Amino acid sequence: MLELSFSPFPEIQTERLLLRRMVIGDAQEVLNLRSNEEVMKYIDRKRAGNVEDALEWIRVIEDALDNNFGITWGMSLRDDPSRLIGSIGFWRIIKEHYRAEVGYMLHPEFWRQGIMKEALQTVIEFGFNQLHFHSIEAHINTGNHASACILTNTGFIQEAYFKEDFFFEGTFRDTAVYSRLQQKQGT
Repeated sequence: MLELSFSPFPEIQTERLLLRRMVIGDAQEVLNLRSNEEVMKYIDRKRAGNVEDALEWIRVIEDALDNNFGITWGMSLRDDPSRLIGSIGFWRIIKEHYRAEVGYMLHPEFWRQGIMKEALQTVIEFGFNQLHFHSIEAHINTGNHASACILTNTGFIQEAYFKEDFFFEGTFRDTAVYSRLQQKQGT
């Protein structure tokens, strides 16, 4: 079984991004993300209605981090590290199966610039090389074609399609599950 520790917090830099620990000071940007209809269109979770909702989400992330069962990075541009533009992380880690579920969101101002693909590739590498996952999965709303495209462009394959398996806001929704296995040396 995996033994994980996220202390100290693993900050990651890419060509354009800083993946860093979220802090209480990010609450307003979290609210901007989690209340934005475009951002939340395919994320079947309750929208943030105020700063307290955003702070609660940050507390959930911190609890997962403190208990080593999930890690979420705040995403910032390297030249503006204090401004949160999105998040990405492994929010459901199944230690006994060496498997984790990745989730992400990005402010619409930064869509279609390759930023999420850059972040996802980096987090995948971290998951396989540093955390020693065997597989990584992503559950997406089947209408989210942009997310499906990012996943397939980073080596994920659609593994399952569940019809009406998720009930949210009075309707049943379909879910597509994508996964990627760790590449073995020489393959």
